[in-house]
Amino acid sequence: MASLAACICCTDVGPRTDISSRSSYSSTTFRFPPPLRTATAALRTRPATFASAQRRLPRPPCVMEVDTCPSPAAEPAPAEAEAFDFKGYMLRKAAAVNSALDEAVPLVHPERFYEAMRYSLLAGGKRVRPVLCLAACEVSGGRDACAMPAAVAVEMIHTMSLIHDDLPIMDDDDFRRGRPSCHRAFDEPIALLAGDALPFLAFGHLADPASYPADGSVPPDRIVRAVSELARCAGAGGLVAGQVADMEATGLGSHVSLDQLEFIHLHKTAALLEASVVIGAIVGGASDHQIEQLRNYARCIGLLFQVVDDILDVTKSSEELGKTAGKDLASDKTTYPKLLGLEKSREFAEELLKDSKEQLAGFDPIKAAPLLHLANYIADRQK
Repeated sequence: MASLAACICCTDVGPRTDISSRSSYSSTTFRFPPPLRTATAALRTRPATFASAQRRLPRPPCVMEVDTCPSPAAEPAPAEAEAFDFKGYMLRKAAAVNSALDEAVPLVHPERFYEAMRYSLLAGGKRVRPVLCLAACEVSGGRDACAMPAAVAVEMIHTMSLIHDDLPIMDDDDFRRGRPSCHRAFDEPIALLAGDALPFLAFGHLADPASYPADGSVPPDRIVRAVSELARCAGAGGLVAGQVADMEATGLGSHVSLDQLEFIHLHKTAALLEASVVIGAIVGGASDHQIEQLRNYARCIGLLFQVVDDILDVTKSSEELGKTAGKDLASDKTTYPKLLGLEKSREFAEELLKDSKEQLAGFDPIKAAPLLHLANYIADRQK
């Protein structure tokens, strides 16, 4: 499992807020829409997690405590079938996604602009987000053809975020997925425009009825709902909000609370993972109750991904990661290891993994196996 390379970003943000104050991320300033507030509250109320109700009160990071009380007995998660070939599953799905991406963005005029989009979009990785989308569709009773337009769309949005994130005016990173970033391989204006264009391609692809099977297995109302979900999670109330909050928090060090950090990563990282899973479930025909279960699963693995990412940033080399290691520390970004310490961060990751699996308890164990193994993969990845 460790041999697989992962390349794995929702509330409305009001007026620009100075977060140097501890209270600036209070519920009166940043309001979660009902679905996110509900799921976040559910995470907070589990006795054995770090997200306890006590965290609603501002407190210095140095006094964070780990609640060691055992969790009450819960319905067991589906058995993880030992025979499931996760590596083979990931390779097959990633190959299908790569083919769909290649077809969705042909090389046309102006060639250099399209080359830049394709350079970043087809740069490799294990396509965790689109595979999550396909797996969520499958566990909901759908098939790959129903979810492939959504899988392509989320990967386009994700690639946009990587191109923009690497720009000198943002994180200023020269490498992505083991090779020069888009603005280094081309130039900054072309990279900026390539990133700008990808969301439009994503929504056009997702909304086009011609993208779906001709048998009508994905009705128009599901397509509209999927478009709305992706827009909510990727835009000003989701991924972009998290990016803004992350930039404003950089350099504040100990002034950033755990609640502020959770806000950043529920939006910057978890929101697009949430969209991947939820729109896959929508086009697959999941019930509203199943969609909310899968939404909670996605938020758990979204935070899990970021906790693991923070741990890897301080424990792995640039060669092992395929990107610049130690960059968060050098830029004085607040991370989970910085607030909780390395061991408590690892314990938090274990709790998030457990919580994510519990959300799958009501699904067919065979169909849920990819989602279970994807959660394990996110927790165990080494890059």
